[in-house]
Amino acid sequence: QLHLTMSEKNELTKSLEVVQKELQEKESEMKREITEYKDRLVQAVQEHHDALTEANRKNEVEIEACQDKMNSLEHFISSQNLEIEHLKSNKEELSNSLKEANQTLGELLKTKVR
Repeated sequence: QLHLTMSEKNELTKSLEVVQKELQEKESEMKREITEYKDRLVQAVQEHHDALTEANRKNEVEIEACQDKMNSLEHFISSQNLEIEHLKSNKEELSNSLKEANQTLGELLKTKVR
């Protein structure tokens, strides 16, 4: 009986050792996978960060180009407004000169008729 019990104990011990070895292998495999996933996550985060940085840089360049174009257009509009004011002033002067010329012509015609 003792021999049978000892034999069972030995079998159970061997079985336990096999199970422990399998658990250690699984634990090792899981640790390796976790490390691999962490590395992939770090890489993905870095790639995402790089992509965001590049997108921000491109947007800043585009915004700067738009601001330059807007400033140029504002300058053009300002110069066009000055030109319009200048033309209005010239028109007013020409209109006054035309009135004076018409008055003078009218007076000359009256004088001629007399």
